[in-house]
Amino acid sequence: MRVAIVHDYIKEYGGAERVLETLLEIYPEATVFTSIYAPDYLGPHRSRFEKYNIKTTVLNSIPFCQKLISPLRLLSPFAFLSLELSDYDVVIVSQTGAYFPNLVGSKKQKANSKKPVLICYTHTPPRYLYGYKTARDWKKHKIFAFFAEIANYFLRKVDFAASKNVDFFIANSEEVAGRIKKFYQQDATVIYPPVEINSNKQQTTRGRKEYYLTGGRLARAKGVDVIVSAFNQNRLPLKIFGKGFAGYEEELREMAGENIEFVGEVTDVEKLELMSNAKAFIFASIDEDFGITPVEAMGLGTPVIAYRSGGVKETVVDPSTSSGFVTGLFFDENTPEALNAAIEKFEVIKIDPKDCITQAEKFSSARFKKQISEFVSNKINKI
Repeated sequence: MRVAIVHDYIKEYGGAERVLETLLEIYPEATVFTSIYAPDYLGPHRSRFEKYNIKTTVLNSIPFCQKLISPLRLLSPFAFLSLELSDYDVVIVSQTGAYFPNLVGSKKQKANSKKPVLICYTHTPPRYLYGYKTARDWKKHKIFAFFAEIANYFLRKVDFAASKNVDFFIANSEEVAGRIKKFYQQDATVIYPPVEINSNKQQTTRGRKEYYLTGGRLARAKGVDVIVSAFNQNRLPLKIFGKGFAGYEEELREMAGENIEFVGEVTDVEKLELMSNAKAFIFASIDEDFGITPVEAMGLGTPVIAYRSGGVKETVVDPSTSSGFVTGLFFDENTPEALNAAIEKFEVIKIDPKDCITQAEKFSSARFKKQISEFVSNKINKI
């Protein structure tokens, strides 16, 4: 089976790129098509994709394209339309919600060639098109916001047309499956993304747990400013890992008190150490698509304190459920005060690290590989 994998762009390493990497573990001979590939921006993760066959679009040849990711979305439909993929049996699109990769191969097709089966693994439809909070606060400038809204009107039409090119949708959560139904009028099968899990439940602690932790992609939609404000008030120790976007990290550093430490981008080993030794992982993301970092924390036996929104409601188990065990707490208002109330409650309850790992195992990498392989095989055999 000849497989092509299409990804919006490769400039950072987050949950979507972990999915891409795992797809390549399933299909190591696959060709990756992406609009822009910028390994120099991947930091400690730059070597992850070096051994794979990656082909880029014309956008990759534009000077300073790595710094023009946001405006180049206007040209991304033409870039993906230009790709001809009729030599492949199946095309798996990893849609991160930034560009329009589902347009791939919909126009340029070899004569008398069979259209490949297109399966879209959707992390989310484009957040900026449908009213969800994004990494960049693009509405703060009124003139820019006016013209952006006009552009977005037409881009929503492009996005809907692109969705019609998809044969089968996979959603990374029930939350995203609902968005696919709402915006694309299509059904989707939910296959949760892969998470690396600590398989040894007897080794869930490595030292004294004296700090709280948050981190990942430091984008505005992640609500890290709410977390920083809360810890400015409670004065408890907090560590933040990850890379910021569009000046957001600088804003966070300016507002943070002395009890808050920024550790920057980290390797997987360093992240494991941080999560293993944290009292709890704090997550304040707004309308999160899935939320892979809370599951990673639970996989190391670390509880989660999360804003009750989006996909995280499908992963964290709080005392209000009847599951018989608890892996964390939710707070229902995305404010420093609500978060601090949850932290105060967390300080006096006991959560078993083994229960956190048991819950996280539902989202293992092995489970993802099995479900994706079976899904693709079943769909190919039916056509």
